[in-house]
Amino acid sequence: MASSVFSASIVFCFLVLLGLSLAAHASAAAAGRSRQRTDGEVRAIYESWLVKHGKRYSALGEKEWRFQIFKDNLRFIDEHNSENRTYRLGPNRFADFTNEEYRSVYLAAKTGSRRSLLASNRSSRYASVDGESLPDFLDWRERGAVTPIKNQGSCGSYWAFSTVAAVEGINHIVTGNLLSLSAQELIDCETLNNEGCNGGVLDFAYEFIINNGGIDTDEDYPYRAAQGDCDDKLYLAKSKVVTIDSYENILENDEKALQKAVAHQPVSVAIEASGMAFQFYESGIFTGECGTELDHTVTVVGYGTENGVDYWILKNSWGALWGEDGYIRLERNVGGAGKCGIAAEASYPIKGNPTPVTPIPIPASSAPPPPSENFCEGYFTCQEISTCCCVSEAGKPCNSWACCPYENATCCADNQTCCPKEYPICDLSTRSCLMSNWRNPFRQVMAAKHVEAKHRGAFVNEGRARA
Repeated sequence: MASSVFSASIVFCFLVLLGLSLAAHASAAAAGRSRQRTDGEVRAIYESWLVKHGKRYSALGEKEWRFQIFKDNLRFIDEHNSENRTYRLGPNRFADFTNEEYRSVYLAAKTGSRRSLLASNRSSRYASVDGESLPDFLDWRERGAVTPIKNQGSCGSYWAFSTVAAVEGINHIVTGNLLSLSAQELIDCETLNNEGCNGGVLDFAYEFIINNGGIDTDEDYPYRAAQGDCDDKLYLAKSKVVTIDSYENILENDEKALQKAVAHQPVSVAIEASGMAFQFYESGIFTGECGTELDHTVTVVGYGTENGVDYWILKNSWGALWGEDGYIRLERNVGGAGKCGIAAEASYPIKGNPTPVTPIPIPASSAPPPPSENFCEGYFTCQEISTCCCVSEAGKPCNSWACCPYENATCCADNQTCCPKEYPICDLSTRSCLMSNWRNPFRQVMAAKHVEAKHRGAFVNEGRARA
């Protein structure tokens, strides 16, 4: 009996010691992760950072003062990264800025004046519909509709960059041409409602492009990171390179509607970007704390899912040394206004016809044909609401005809299919019909097969027999 008690005591003591050892090991590991760097280590990182970002200070004592700010920020970054999160921070271009400086220079948003505009221009064009299917992943960068990352510098011109990014996207989708457009023209010339480097409103930027009849390219009206006088000579000569027809705002606080819109084109959004975690974002899916005090605008160029976490792909205007080569992935499908208020004030430009595509129905073969005909050459005929397509041409006139079940259609070169007038470009490789030369899966329908042309009077006689 005594032997059993003694053995049990030994086992108990062993378990206690094992638990204490594991706890001490975990504590030591945590301490190692959050260990503050020495001044020498921080100084070496700081000097390397100065070279990487081309930083030079002219004021007496400013370099040392900025070093102390850098040191505090690096401590915040290290402590943040010691925790298990879906994203990481790093000493990016803002590492020598206090959070107050960062907010005052880069986030001087004008949001209050936009509320009335949003309310009057909300559109249900991209309202979500139960049961509809959208791609699980979409990245407009891969589809060639996104220009390289730009850098607004120390000018609060984020509103102009968000506007031109969305216009660049829709212009490429409709025309197939990717042109880098001038944010500087908006800063210099749209001064009636916006304030250049002190912030601006997307709606007024879109209206300027519409009323101006277009916007210039970066090449002809380059960026200067400062507001200047509108270049009248340039403004009059070359400011109408890319046009848009209109713009709309997405339904408020509806991430599904935002996803549907992004599935069709890049979209401008306002977000709250004032937190230190956002300031020093380096990589991963940002799931950190942020509210809906909107103070910055960016452009959504895609979305996806990683390790079960849904995200948006946002194009920023802080240069390629911030975030993931200038982009941030922001958590998606969190409800309400979305992460950082992304679904509160979203808008997009309109060029051409952006209506979501639905297949145009082909008249059913069992339906009675109309009691009239569309005469082809010779003795052949098609139903009235259809198009004659020559399918075997040996000189003139055509000696063999078929009927396309669309009115004013395009007859495809394969002599077997045709496309409706709304999608006039035949893509023989996929037997589909495109709205433009850019192959966008949301702007195409399947080509229709020809039906047999008949001798004159045949369709009318068939209609009478069925009646």
